[in-house]
Amino acid sequence: MKQLFDAITAYLNRVAGYDHVVVAVELLLIGVVVWWVMRFLRGTRGARLVKGVAVILITVYIVIRLLPEDFGWERIKFLYGNFLLFAFVGIVVAVQPELRRVLIQVGQARFFRSPLDRVRAMINALLDSTAYLSRNKIGAVLAIERSVGLGAIEDAGTAIDAELTSGLLNSIFYPGSALHDMGVIIRDGRIAAAGCQFPLAESDEVDASLGSRHRAALGLAKDSDAIVLVVSEETGRVSVACEGQLYLGLSHEALDALLLGLLAPRKMLRKPLRGDKEALDDDI
Repeated sequence: MKQLFDAITAYLNRVAGYDHVVVAVELLLIGVVVWWVMRFLRGTRGARLVKGVAVILITVYIVIRLLPEDFGWERIKFLYGNFLLFAFVGIVVAVQPELRRVLIQVGQARFFRSPLDRVRAMINALLDSTAYLSRNKIGAVLAIERSVGLGAIEDAGTAIDAELTSGLLNSIFYPGSALHDMGVIIRDGRIAAAGCQFPLAESDEVDASLGSRHRAALGLAKDSDAIVLVVSEETGRVSVACEGQLYLGLSHEALDALLLGLLAPRKMLRKPLRGDKEALDDDI
């Protein structure tokens, strides 16, 4: 017992002699890696496996480190080193689906994609969604935030913070859903919030034949630099409000050109876009 106590004391003395800044940085890095791994494994079968193996390895490691050196535990340490190798291979095999998912997400990370690629992906999702909503005459209004923040409007809605996909937008605006009557805010290519009440434009600023969604779209476009898309529930017509203007009944191609012209970095575009009001009027 005395020898075990001496071993624990010697180990603690060694730890106390380490550079505290270096130890803090090492622990921080280890903690970040562990958090990142567990975040991707959360809710999967691999999470419990990794936790169990980690508990065993940490426990055995502490025991080995505390064993008195003069007792001759070389074989135990040798077996432990080989066990680490087999444990690593076993974990990789067991969590292969989760590991594949992690690598795919890393490969799709934003820093591997150009700004134009990100804009193109967002526009494609919006085009697919508006085409579906228009075809089925499902009313919708959604705002793409630019330099003017929409935080005050977002706070009154329901926070979502989800990847922008056409399927999710279609589900939000599907008749009968809890959030289908209000607006959606898109920020940095993600759906930030839904169920948001946009400010209404004055009734004399919008044609009397247009409904509250168009008034809300124009009202927000006048109060901010947001790009607001509207799908009419009565006609299925797709319109856009931006910079205080309302462009009614855009075709699929005109909507694509307008969004690309407004959202894509100008210096990365290879040719001029038909994004001005006169050109759009020709397409309507």
